[in-house]
Amino acid sequence: MAVLPILETPDPLLRRISSPVEEVTPELQTLIDDMFETMYAAPGIGLAAIQVGVPKRLLVIDLQEPEEEGGEPVRRPLVFINPEIVETSDHLQVYNEGCLSVPEMYAEVERPDRIRARWLDRDGSSREEELDGLLAICLQHEMDHLEGILFIDHLSRLKRDMILKKLAKARKLAA
Repeated sequence: MAVLPILETPDPLLRRISSPVEEVTPELQTLIDDMFETMYAAPGIGLAAIQVGVPKRLLVIDLQEPEEEGGEPVRRPLVFINPEIVETSDHLQVYNEGCLSVPEMYAEVERPDRIRARWLDRDGSSREEELDGLLAICLQHEMDHLEGILFIDHLSRLKRDMILKKLAKARKLAA
């Protein structure tokens, strides 16, 4: 397994629409393993293949929520191949989102709090489930990446520009 470089905005590849995965191959399994290693190292809770330069409809999520308050994070890695949302609730939830491709920047984004999604799992088996809470929010965020959309695209122009200016300033100071 390998930790892959994560693309950061304004890399134009992040704006590319990802292609469907045609079949689950050993190479795809290796990419999945590398994506989990990359996400855990970052650290993050979700990562789309396009964020590591692979324009395929593949993403990984692990919320790493502890079993009990103050406990150690429990890993429950989830793989979503060719995910699609088949239904959304009318109720919207505001969540303070961040993104590994927009490092250390956060903003409140409003999304449906409950969705029904369909996807292939790591083995290529078809799945369909109703998801809610953080998992539903995270899946929607990562699926946006498959369409070339970043969480900052859900913000007003003013808020988006402020975040991009802060990011540019942080990069300048780090250089």
